Amino acid sequence: MPVKNSLRTNKILDAAAQLFARQGYHGTSTREIARLADVSENTLFRHFEHKEDLFCSALHSYAEALRSRWELLKELNTGDSPGVALPKLLEQLAETANCKPEIIRLIAVAFVELQGKADSICRDLISLLISEIAQYVTVNVEKGELVNVDPSLLAATLMSMAFVQPQLSKLFEVEMEVGYENKDDVKLYSKFWLVVLSPRLSESAAANASTAG
Repeated sequence: MPVKNSLRTNKILDAAAQLFARQGYHGTSTREIARLADVSENTLFRHFEHKEDLFCSALHSYAEALRSRWELLKELNTGDSPGVALPKLLEQLAETANCKPEIIRLIAVAFVELQGKADSICRDLISLLISEIAQYVTVNVEKGELVNVDPSLLAATLMSMAFVQPQLSKLFEVEMEVGYENKDDVKLYSKFWLVVLSPRLSESAAANASTAG
């Protein structure tokens, strides 16, 4: 593809990602995307035959931009203790939530509005993350460093909460003061999860329940 056309394609994809993330799939028209990209609607359709193709291309483009970032999560499996590795993980997720909020919204739009047509892109993106976290959890459950939980379920929960929590904190400013504004916020969130996942806490709770019974 000529450089000029490539630059124009990127402008269209960026405009589409912004609008789809902000307004949803059905709430965004190709005319709006063309206007924001500063091209004609006819030009847009020369690059993308259907609106659905444009959405999937925008989602794929943003997903690819995150893959190199999430490849860093492989560092989880270097033997670091949960006290060291979990803050690193949550910091990485927090940076994604803050720096690339469009991708999170695009994934939500894909699941809710496209009824499975973009699932493969979302699955490929998310499966890498869940797989790396689940592998780390499995090893540390076996070592007794983490409470015995389902690794994949915990991985999905950590990922979901890390992405959603900053938005929830805006709704409950008094009750929830952590919003990933800085690394201290991430440390507080990490501390919460370390307490929840501590085997010692789990054993203590079980003992208290047994005594109460």
